[in-house]
Amino acid sequence: MTSDATTSIRADSSTSVADAASAEPREAGWLQPLFDAVSSYSVDPDETAAAGLDRSGTQAIGTPTVVIYARSVADVVATLAFANTNRVSVVTRGAGSGLTGGAVAGAGEIVLDLHHLNAITDLNPVDGTATVEPGVITADLDRAAAEHGLFYAPDPGSVELSTIGGNIATNAGGLRGAKYGVTRDAVLALDVVLADGRHLHVGRDTVKGVVGYDLAGLFVGSEGTLGVVVGATVRLLPRPAGQATAAAYFDTVETAARASVALATAGVRPSVIELVDGKTLEAIDELRGSALAGRGGAFLLVQTDGFGALAEIDVVAAVLRRTALSVDITEDAAVAATLSAARRDALPSIEARGRVLIEDIAVPRSRLAEAFAGVAEISARTGIEIYAFAHAGDGNVHPIIVIPGDGPLTSVPPEAQAAADEIFALALRLGGTLTAEHGIGLLKRNWVEREVGPDARQLFRTLKTLFDPNGILNPGKSI
Repeated sequence: MTSDATTSIRADSSTSVADAASAEPREAGWLQPLFDAVSSYSVDPDETAAAGLDRSGTQAIGTPTVVIYARSVADVVATLAFANTNRVSVVTRGAGSGLTGGAVAGAGEIVLDLHHLNAITDLNPVDGTATVEPGVITADLDRAAAEHGLFYAPDPGSVELSTIGGNIATNAGGLRGAKYGVTRDAVLALDVVLADGRHLHVGRDTVKGVVGYDLAGLFVGSEGTLGVVVGATVRLLPRPAGQATAAAYFDTVETAARASVALATAGVRPSVIELVDGKTLEAIDELRGSALAGRGGAFLLVQTDGFGALAEIDVVAAVLRRTALSVDITEDAAVAATLSAARRDALPSIEARGRVLIEDIAVPRSRLAEAFAGVAEISARTGIEIYAFAHAGDGNVHPIIVIPGDGPLTSVPPEAQAAADEIFALALRLGGTLTAEHGIGLLKRNWVEREVGPDARQLFRTLKTLFDPNGILNPGKSI
């Protein structure tokens, strides 16, 4: 095992099962019963090291002991039963697209990789449901639904690489969240393997159902700490008959935020409301050679869909024109793609300026302007370069902290972490939350109690112990 304490992050001083287990000598060949029980595994140092990382740049201390590549539910059952008996931590992994260290694994831990479980086992247009394995790529499910005139509503920014299982783990949202909700709103039922290897079905395969507690809802957003999702029945919706787009520029991001809030009382329900600040527009201009920043200090993209898309976009445009410098509207898909470039190019343009720490807070949408102003004030006062864009329809702001340097981000400099902590405090001060769709993982765990309070956090831990008495599932994450 390797260990590099200078580039690793610990959420707090709590000891995981893996810490305790790795401190005790193991007999040679102790993993052989696990190897005999599963389809595929690797102990290659390069593979185990890569499997211990996600997109957050967070690193645990050391590298995982083994990666199990599950190719069946039986592999998952065998892995968890072995780990529970031997008191070994298990970190479940999909595409590794997480941004908070939720799938990071270190010394003495087992990585359970589910990306080979990637079948759409059923798609029922009449019931409007799909049954999928956890490794299905989100965009692939949406494309399969489109063949039947349907769509899968949750659309995180990582839609082309994130998996349904990962989306369930973090309750991922996306651009369409304002109208269609987040992953929890799409999940009807789950197949889950508990820490001791028991395999159960929770939720229901019908739209309605109130038998017992909502266990499916409990697993959504639990970041792999309560069980391993090995299947899901999700809701599909009729694909919208049409779409219309409005692209507006404003003098300041606060003015644009207030305009987005005004849409909430205008009697319309846009599918997309996206807000980009002026610093990000400047970054896009630098990367793409465009001149967006010359049109204003902020950009607002609004889309409506369905049979009433054109009528709704006229109402949207009327509201935006009260304070906007300019408003363009279209129902043409090609023109809409051009108008949407300022949102599509936002993150790649920021990433071109350095390594990034992608943060994720949410506030009541009535306080969105205050959130943007607060992020700008933190950046100006601390000297930390912070950009911001938002899913404005549901108050979800993504402050992006740029950290100078080349190569992958392996640790967060203290000054950048201090700025992130101020952003978290800002969110709570405005009546918001630490995370809207990325999850807590390692990076925000120390803030959980400040949001929910000590009694609620203790209840979380009591539930964790009920589902996972030996604490083997993703220890040190989320709660």
